[in-house]
Formats: sequence, structure tokens, C-alpha cells
Amino acid sequence: MNENFYLVYVTAKDHEEGKKIAIHLIEKKLAACANIFPISSFYTWKKKLVEDNEVGIFIKTRKSLIDELISEIKKIHSYDVPCIVSFKIEKGYTPYLNWILDSTKESTKNKTCAVLKLVPLKKSRSC
Repeated sequence: MNENFYLVYVTAKDHEEGKKIAIHLIEKKLAACANIFPISSFYTWKKKLVEDNEVGIFIKTRKSLIDELISEIKKIHSYDVPCIVSFKIEKGYTPYLNWILDSTKESTKNKTCAVLKLVPLKKSRSC
């Protein structure tokens, strides 16, 4: 299997925003699946320590779709600087990985098409 698979981790302000992101990505075939779960987050923002209740989102996709996926998340995310990071899936259950392929689109990024027409050579008496 030549395709590389990735898990993308995103945080969002609440379940509704997480759901909006997940559905958007799945409908665009940029993601096969998304899992949303509650998290407690601690971070520094504008020089202040912040404690927040957020949601984490695990998104399963192809490596070739990561850039487009990030771009789509940034378009609809409410945060100025959303957490969007990806991790390579080193190994996985082959039928599940095949399902990711079947559930996502093929990337058109950096894809070129060439059509070759094979024409039989006429026999010649000299070379």
C-alpha cells in the first residue's frame, strides 16, 4: 500500500464547533472519520494562563489531503490560531486503512496526466 495515512488532531471551543468541522471535512471527502471528545486544556494566550473546556477531534485521512484539510479547517474555525497537527499512522489494520482510502477523495495536488497512444511500427527493410 503506497498511500500514507495520518491522524490529524484539532481542538475546538465546543462540541457544536467540533461537529461542524467534522461534518464539513467528511462531506468534502477530506476525512474518512472524526472522533470528538471533551478535554480540559491549559495554555498561555496573550501572556495569560488559560484553563478551558474544549473538545479534541481525531481526524483520519490521507497524507495527500493534509494541506487542503488544514485550509478548510482554518476557513471555518473560530480560533485565531487553532491547534491543527498531524501524526503519521505507522501501522494499522489493513481493512480499516482501505476503508480510509474508499471514504476519501484522491488528491489532485501535483497530479499531472499524460496520455500515451501506442502506435505499431511498420516493418521497414532498413534500420
